[in-house]
Amino acid sequence: MLARDLVVGGARWPKGRRLSPADLAAFAADPSLGVGPVTVIVLEDGELHEDDAALALADAVAGSGLTRRGPSQSRVDLLAAYDGVLHVRVAALERVNRLDPLEVFTRLDGSIVAAGDLVASVKVAPHVVERSVVAAGARIAGDGARPLVRVAPFRPMRVGVVVKESLRASDRARFEASVRMKVESLGSVVLGIDYVADEDEAVRAALAGLAAGRGFGRANVILTAGGRSTDPSDAFFVAITALNGRIVRHGVPAHPGSMLWLARVGRTAILGLPTCGAYSMATAADLLLPRLLTGEPPTRRTVSHLGHGGVLTREMRFRFPPYARELDAPDR
Repeated sequence: MLARDLVVGGARWPKGRRLSPADLAAFAADPSLGVGPVTVIVLEDGELHEDDAALALADAVAGSGLTRRGPSQSRVDLLAAYDGVLHVRVAALERVNRLDPLEVFTRLDGSIVAAGDLVASVKVAPHVVERSVVAAGARIAGDGARPLVRVAPFRPMRVGVVVKESLRASDRARFEASVRMKVESLGSVVLGIDYVADEDEAVRAALAGLAAGRGFGRANVILTAGGRSTDPSDAFFVAITALNGRIVRHGVPAHPGSMLWLARVGRTAILGLPTCGAYSMATAADLLLPRLLTGEPPTRRTVSHLGHGGVLTREMRFRFPPYARELDAPDR
């Protein structure tokens, strides 16, 4: 293969090009190259061409929800096959990148991506790579229950909304428009919005109906508003306990929106919206809701990922879904 770019017969031959017998004949017959020496590289046993190395590593790195582009100059791009949430095993990614000369670079874990978006690339630097190094990188990429890089697609989920009447009537239209815009833009549907009295039994009945499929129908996700997130006697928390559910997290490591809470009753996730996120501000809820709408279960692990990059200033708008990138954000 060529070690540097050449022009042969008026055509550019890029470095790394594998030379066929026909190439060698054309190379020898072209007087425009002059008489200077040209360096070529001959693969030996145990070595891989750069493109083959990149393809092998990409096969090990890529999980579901990805399509492949390339290789081109030892780089293979991984593109989102559909709209969804990007998942990256960050610790394993770092381990792969400790192996010289392997390179795997991605968008941030948890990024909201659209079909066709470039989400990761795999590359090797030299033209020839030891097969054993690529194999070591592939082992790291495959050493886990989940792929190194994958995209979880948005699913057509059913979302119920329960609002305590402490939310002022004058704010309801704006709240409803905000919730419908967020849910529907991610491919899901709002079953209905239930306004209930700030009483234990009323809240319990509303949550139970959505979790069990009564009234509006069974919800995959329930959004709530009007709760007092720091009050353990709040009707939402009392109702969740009464329904044999559990609170997964009080608060999340991101701001604004750090006071939202996450719970579950049976298979239904319940997300307590922070006051600042009920209307027009982009908050941590806009990072967590998309994950729930891919079917990701409500767990502490889901929330813990928000901390890295959780200072949600205007400069961090790229982390949000498209609907939230134009919403208000804090200056600091």
